[in-house]
Amino acid sequence: MAILDGELLRAFAAFAKTRSFTRAAASIGLSQPAMFERVKRLSERLGRPLYTRVARELVLTEDGEEVAAFARDALSRATRFVDGLGDGGAEEERVILAAGEGSLLYLLAPALRAHEAEVEVKVLGGPDAAAAVRTGEAHLAFGVFDLIPRGLVGRDVVTTRLCVALPTRHRLARRSSLSLADLGGERPIVAPAGQRHRELASRAFASGGLRGQQEPLEADGWPLMLAYAAAGLGVAIVNGTCQPPTGVVLRPLPELGTVTYRLLARRRGEASAAVEALASTICERTASARGACRPAE
Repeated sequence: MAILDGELLRAFAAFAKTRSFTRAAASIGLSQPAMFERVKRLSERLGRPLYTRVARELVLTEDGEEVAAFARDALSRATRFVDGLGDGGAEEERVILAAGEGSLLYLLAPALRAHEAEVEVKVLGGPDAAAAVRTGEAHLAFGVFDLIPRGLVGRDVVTTRLCVALPTRHRLARRSSLSLADLGGERPIVAPAGQRHRELASRAFASGGLRGQQEPLEADGWPLMLAYAAAGLGVAIVNGTCQPPTGVVLRPLPELGTVTYRLLARRRGEASAAVEALASTICERTASARGACRPAE
């Protein structure tokens, strides 16, 4: 029953948050050697490594992520229970939601306004949002996830087409739908290197065999991409749930198909009533979302 040792869990939760023995020790009032010893003891009692070193960084193993999530959840529940002893009930759980900027702006706002309980939001892109749920730093993650990570479950919430964002004065703006061939000679507005959307857009333009393509313009996030399109600096491939600003229209690009937004949660154990309530609100309020580029049926 080593996993139930509260002192070991508290130490490992701090280490999992900082990935540094020195900073973790300072955060809970331990010496660095004492922090290292507790994490080592927990690892030995469980019989499996909880972290590894990659270059100069300490990274949690998959088992480490599972233990970190359990530790955070156990400590949170214990804190709420103790706090509630004096007034007849535990304090209501604050649910943590991880999602990207675009999801929060264009999809989740109605759900968050309708939800009655307090929600803490972490602005994180897809992989980072999923990782936050795996390690217990968030209860739910919302975004486009091609694969559901081990230990998590996903609910499909809304599916939308990929669209081209371009100025209303653009030569292609009057068309109801576009093809990749139509974009020859245009300047693509793309996400920074390393992001999933950058890879998708690059493959799309490359597969189209487009000629005369101009040097891409980088923009981090849907709002900046749409602002660049409004300024006439290029054309952007965006998700159809985006709300275009004045002077910009979205036109479907059927060759690229659709993307599906999913809600991720942890698999092990039953979700608390507070987490399930937020998940239900998000599914109900977001499933009917419609952008200017109508989602695929």
